[in-house]
Amino acid sequence: MARDYPLDRVRNFGIIAHIDAGKTTTSERVLYYTGSQHKIGEVHEGETTTDWMEQERERGITITAAAVTCFWTPTGELDKKDTSKKIRFNIIDTPGHIDFTVEVKRSLRVLDGAVVVFDGVAGVEPQSETNWRYADEGKVPRICFINKLDRTGASFERSYKSILDRLTKNAVRMQIPIGEEGEHVGVIDLLTREAVYFDGDMGQTVRRDATIPENLKADVEKYRAELIEKIVSEDETAMGAYLDGKEPSLEELKKILRKAVIDNKIVPVFTGSALKNKGVQLVLDAVVEYLPSPLDIPAVKGINPKTGEEVLRHADDNEPFCALAFKLQTDPFVGALTFFRVYSGKVEAGSYIYNSSTGSKERLGRIVRLQADKREEVKEVYAGEIAAAVGLKDAKTSHTLCSEEDPIILEEIKFPEPVVSMRIEPKTKADQERMGMALKKLSDEDPTFRVSSDAETMETIIAGMGELHLEIIIDRMKREFNVSADTGKPQVAYRETIQKEAEAENKYIKQTGGKGQYGHVVIIVKPLEPLVEGAKVKNNVKREDHFEFINSIKGGVIPNEFIPAVEKGVREAMERGIVAGFKMEDISVELTDGSYHDVDSSEIAFKIAASQAFKDAAARAKPVLLEPIMKVEIVIPEKFMGDITGHLTSKRGAIESMEERGMAKVVNAKVPLSEMFGYTTALRSMTEGRGAMTMEFDHYAVVPQNVAETIKAARK
Repeated sequence: MARDYPLDRVRNFGIIAHIDAGKTTTSERVLYYTGSQHKIGEVHEGETTTDWMEQERERGITITAAAVTCFWTPTGELDKKDTSKKIRFNIIDTPGHIDFTVEVKRSLRVLDGAVVVFDGVAGVEPQSETNWRYADEGKVPRICFINKLDRTGASFERSYKSILDRLTKNAVRMQIPIGEEGEHVGVIDLLTREAVYFDGDMGQTVRRDATIPENLKADVEKYRAELIEKIVSEDETAMGAYLDGKEPSLEELKKILRKAVIDNKIVPVFTGSALKNKGVQLVLDAVVEYLPSPLDIPAVKGINPKTGEEVLRHADDNEPFCALAFKLQTDPFVGALTFFRVYSGKVEAGSYIYNSSTGSKERLGRIVRLQADKREEVKEVYAGEIAAAVGLKDAKTSHTLCSEEDPIILEEIKFPEPVVSMRIEPKTKADQERMGMALKKLSDEDPTFRVSSDAETMETIIAGMGELHLEIIIDRMKREFNVSADTGKPQVAYRETIQKEAEAENKYIKQTGGKGQYGHVVIIVKPLEPLVEGAKVKNNVKREDHFEFINSIKGGVIPNEFIPAVEKGVREAMERGIVAGFKMEDISVELTDGSYHDVDSSEIAFKIAASQAFKDAAARAKPVLLEPIMKVEIVIPEKFMGDITGHLTSKRGAIESMEERGMAKVVNAKVPLSEMFGYTTALRSMTEGRGAMTMEFDHYAVVPQNVAETIKAARK
């Protein structure tokens, strides 16, 4: 069976935005205009396609990234039935809420481009910045869509300026709106100097008009000149011609712009109102014209697990098969679904695939292409496509799937650490058995959701990215797995670290008639710079888990076979902490000396010696508690400004900036997470229900002494 769509007519892209910028509404319009559905579902009516989980529809937010395949014929094509002009879109609608940031991060890893949606009233918001940073890390080309221009207080220019100020200087207007708020009727295409209107009851008829409203003519010329200059500056020949007074043709301009967008040198900005059916089709045209096909992106790099050498895989059906599993989902009808992106080669349903991350082989039973929660079975998947496998047992998020003859391991997706935890216990004996299975499945699906047990109390602890995250998980356990559970109060995931260098020696000697135990180590502990994303190797030692272990043993004073036991002993001691029993991090441990006994030395003896030595050293290295500090943005009417800033200060908050957004005031602050539980409710009561807040994790910081004493007392 041959590929039904050439690669240059495939676009894999995501729709990303801050919560409530209108992402899902935009996705629904995309499905309608591409003919994938005949009725537009609205978020406020709870009838959307991509928000298909019950919790999503009830809360009006997106929780999981939904994958959709649909087909688009560009608006300029007259013959809509000509299939050779159609473009295949594989779209992922991602969540905007910070608690589900994992979905954005993993989706951007497997997508070739992104449409970033902004609220025309608010402009750039905190989560927009986080998502933009993730896109920068993945070098994902993007286009912007300033949405909701029909809302009271909307301003295209203000929102556009916030993109330039807070995200990138490379943004450039492709359009300007015709009217704003209640007057918003269409947009002007700056490249073609045409007014574009969206007729019909659903805006499905795109009408171009060469007559521009009189009051906008001067702006059109001014902004068009800016746009042309920005484009020609990316091409020397075009620049030379332009300076000589010759403007490149429309085709040339689009060609240069496409290359610049793919190279992340220009970010085109579009505008409209998805809810009022204005502007979405032109964004889809822009996806075709400016975002990359799988052929336009660089070959994916990986490591050959047998030789350790770097290998490349191109988007080519004839190269060896290689794919990345980026998401797991439990489906009530078909069981476990593993979403994967094929980077090279092709794979057939029924064939065997090799999981190079685990070294295991599995049969790929069925492959489905997704329409959010509907499925279409396919026999074969090719390079550049996104699909889901049914029933893979071993594959987890970030695993590489490939052919056994040509193995490759692709770089893993790095996920943030959870910051909130809570105790959970089943209500009945029957719930107990089901709860273990439900928690395992949910933690497999979501790498930012962790399950552990408290060694002392034997209680089950669940940890996640925020209160809402854990609330949704418990709700899903009840609905999808029929498990009822009681939970404790949300707890902050504190950490511990050290602030200075210290050395310790420990000899573990045990003589009981017969064979004894002997382990002797000398270690030095030092504080490490906190690990930021992207920092991988230092001192030729790979830094993982915010921990570095350096083996400086010379001349075999401790035999090599005992070194892993020393590291294990240190890691176990770090898990237990020494200030208040929290996990320790950002520590470098160097094993410098020690001794062994020919007969009595064993792995267990060295493990115990290392564990004791670490405790002694850490106790002398000025150990401290760390707490998660959140980046908080609060939007309030001006009259509540004084109350809110005073209240934040009383919560140990540091106010960083205050700005205006339309009629409202915006307060940006950094506040410890422990002070923010239940804050939304307090904010509403202080602002007559008119205040809104968003927060996301920013960094860990040392807990003040008086607060640390309270935390320690509570742990005893």
